[in-house]
Amino acid sequence: MRMRISLYVFAAVLIAAHFLRAGNVLVAALCLAAPLLFLLHRPWVLPLLQALAYGAAACWLWTAWELVIVRRSANQPWTLAAAILLAVAALSALSGALLAKNDADQVAASARKRQ
Repeated sequence: MRMRISLYVFAAVLIAAHFLRAGNVLVAALCLAAPLLFLLHRPWVLPLLQALAYGAAACWLWTAWELVIVRRSANQPWTLAAAILLAVAALSALSGALLAKNDADQVAASARKRQ
């Protein structure tokens, strides 16, 4: 679980840096605070964090799309920047998917305890 949380924290720092660069300090602070929810042991925490990770991936995809449009219209190279942003989006999606795996493991463990 430590590796999953570490990956999630890294993805949260990346998306916080994205929002901070855009000047949105409040959203950046919320992104940095989101991993603190791991300290709460409530059933809604993992699905919420998973949804936030998928939202971050969608944000990276949107940013990549905008970057490609702007750079292509200016006849500038865009493939490397788009590849980097797609890799960051994949990392964010992976951090959410790994949380879903943990959630499924917990459900299976609960079902075994009931039997």
